[in-house]
Amino acid sequence: MIQIIIPGRFSGLNEFIKANRTQSGRWNAGNSMKHKDQQRICQYLPEVRFKRKIFIEYVFYEPNTRRDKDNISGYFHKIFQDAMVQAGLLENDGWKQIDGWSDYFKIDQRDPRIEVYIEECKK
Repeated sequence: MIQIIIPGRFSGLNEFIKANRTQSGRWNAGNSMKHKDQQRICQYLPEVRFKRKIFIEYVFYEPNTRRDKDNISGYFHKIFQDAMVQAGLLENDGWKQIDGWSDYFKIDQRDPRIEVYIEECKK
């Protein structure tokens, strides 16, 4: 099992949707936001390549309970799995590569972060 700790917190799904409705120059702001966040994630990814399907466990440590859980996790799932493909950990982030995931939510006012645990499936 591989553990990845990403400090801080990311924008939520609501912010991403709002950014996708905004134009900033030639590209929409949502696209820029997604690429920036993926780059941030890539700096924490290990240099491994998964050969089998994986299962991902996300543990979100939020500073408070103000954001809805699906708002927190929805956008992060997308950018994290895309970052794994971008960094070469996975060939793709489809059904053949990702078996599933689980989400857990905790409060840590002093140290908001996201802990990700990745395990290769036996088959």
